[in-house]
Amino acid sequence: MSANTVQKMIAWIEDNIQAALTLKEMSRHVGYSEYYCSSKFREYTGYTFKEYVLKRKLALASCELLETDFRVIDIAMNYGFSSNESFTRAFVREYGCSPSVFRKQKPNLETTE
Repeated sequence: MSANTVQKMIAWIEDNIQAALTLKEMSRHVGYSEYYCSSKFREYTGYTFKEYVLKRKLALASCELLETDFRVIDIAMNYGFSSNESFTRAFVREYGCSPSVFRKQKPNLETTE
């Protein structure tokens, strides 16, 4: 598997980020087994498929928190979280504060991903 195939995986994730993404769907998209995709994805990105998707969803949600007036629950649902509570738990683990506090503090984020 080449770096181009991993780029194809990442592009597929970005194109479908608001859906309930699965490793099975991604592996079908690129034409390799789930195991092989999982292994190579982690090798190239440093993250498991699930970790990467969660980080991307939270990064995009954090941008929406800062750039829009959408309700937190609407942003959470937009990125496939089952509840405001599950979104808040994941958000706190990633950013160290709740989405509401994050929005009020308006940190200057550098996006490197």
